[in-house]
Formats: sequence, structure tokens, C-alpha cells
Amino acid sequence: MRDDNGVGKGLLIGFLTGAAVGSIIALLFAPKSGKELREDIKNKSQDFLDDADRYLANAKDKASQLINEGKKKSEKLVSDAKEKVDALLGEAEKILSDAKDKAGTAVESGKAKIEKEGERLKTAIKAGMDAYRTEKEA
Repeated sequence: MRDDNGVGKGLLIGFLTGAAVGSIIALLFAPKSGKELREDIKNKSQDFLDDADRYLANAKDKASQLINEGKKKSEKLVSDAKEKVDALLGEAEKILSDAKDKAGTAVESGKAKIEKEGERLKTAIKAGMDAYRTEKEA
């Protein structure tokens, strides 16, 4: 699509240049007085400048439209990216919260098992010491 615009622009510039050169040559070879010839050259050059101004104005309008479209698209991309990041952050926070809950449950369960085993070990040590004393006294 961009190549088509470039070719179209080149053709338009070539056409305008050719028209201006052709008009000037036609005026120079036309059988007119010097005053009439200068007036015709002035008019044709003004026509050429007017055409060039219109072409420039159209090019500016098109560039402005393309810039506005680009801005809108970039704003939409930024907005979409922000929404996706927010969604991912929300999911990450939920996963972290779930992991904390599971870790807390595992820690509590581990503490309870350690305390239970500690009590069992204390009881076993006390029983062993009592058995040793009984054996020593006997």
C-alpha cells in the first residue's frame, strides 16, 4: 500500500512538472507580443504554484490523518497492554495469596507434628531414665 502511494505521488509530481514545462514551452513558441507572453507566463506559473499548494495541503491533511490514526492505535495498544498487565497482576496476587494460605497451613500442621513428636520423645526419654534408675537400684 505504501508503494502505491509513493508511485502515485511520483506520477502526480511528474505530471505537474511536465504540465508546467509544457505550458512554458508552448508560451515561448506562441506568436504573441512580449507583454502578452510575460502575462501568460505569469498566469501559468501562478497556476502551477496553486496546483503545488493544493498538493501540499492534501499531503499535509493526509499526514495529519495518518498521525492521528497512529496516535489512536498506540493509545489503544497502551490501554490494552495496561489491562492485560492489571489482569496478570491480579492473578499473580491471587496465586501468592493462595500460596501463603497453603504455606501457613503446612507450617501449622508441621508445628503440631513437631510438638507431638517432641512430647512423645520426652515421654520416651523419661521412661528410659526411669528404667535406668530402676535397673541401677536393683
